[in-house]
Amino acid sequence: MELGLVGLGKMGGNMRERIRRAGHTVIGYDRNPDLADVHSLEELVGRLKGPRVVWVMVPAGAATQSTVDALAELLEPGDVVVDGGNSRWTDDEKHAAELAAKGIGFVDAGVSGGVWGLQNGYALMVGGDAEHIAKVQPVFDALKPEGDAGFVHAGKVGAGHFSKMVHNGIEYAMMQAYAEGWELLQAVDSVTDVREVFRSWQEGTVIRSWLLDLAVNALDEDEHLDKLRGFAQDSGEGRWTVEAAIDNAVPLPAITASLFARFASRQDDSPQMKMIAALRNQFGGHAVEAAK
Repeated sequence: MELGLVGLGKMGGNMRERIRRAGHTVIGYDRNPDLADVHSLEELVGRLKGPRVVWVMVPAGAATQSTVDALAELLEPGDVVVDGGNSRWTDDEKHAAELAAKGIGFVDAGVSGGVWGLQNGYALMVGGDAEHIAKVQPVFDALKPEGDAGFVHAGKVGAGHFSKMVHNGIEYAMMQAYAEGWELLQAVDSVTDVREVFRSWQEGTVIRSWLLDLAVNALDEDEHLDKLRGFAQDSGEGRWTVEAAIDNAVPLPAITASLFARFASRQDDSPQMKMIAALRNQFGGHAVEAAK
């Protein structure tokens, strides 16, 4: 089949290549002309035969909104737009309504796989009407890993991105657990080869995972992570996961703590720790360190 793909960055570019390897035609547009097959959205739409499928792979928020707005004016009834970025599920409902008013279908696709997706395939969580998803299914089949797993029609519009959001919240907590374990192992004198301890966990343990494999890769490149600053950004999905938990009265202590740990990583001199030190000094006479 033919696919228009908007956004050819690290994820989008590899997705274009994987879909092409499966025998499909992909016409890509990106603001960077060195990456693009066409020079505008108008040219992309004009190159596709109807009914068209256009996959949007741009940053969530304003960039996605402006792209959907433009496609709403360019596409025709019976066409389908797929949002494969990390949009908030509530935006999906708005985009679906906007496009439905013009007879255009909408599918939201949570995509996991990162820079390894070209080689290993992408896990896909999609939301929308079955008739719209069916039009995109050959592309989903091309992107997913081999075998039965890796693709799910999670529910109605918004379900794909909501599922991916929860996936990323779980990812936050898993990474935090590995990070805390690594720091504790590093802190004791009795463990002399932390990297090999992590490597020993890769087989036969209940905590083996792809994230653990990636942690071992990182330690092979920089055994004590001396080249890195202890600073971690968040994509926004961890925040949305915690907000959704509050809205639905679902306790998420591990995911919430892992998000707050990322916030703490951005503070070279944590105000919270200043207060804790002051209180410990007040009630217990514990030593404090003067600010430099």
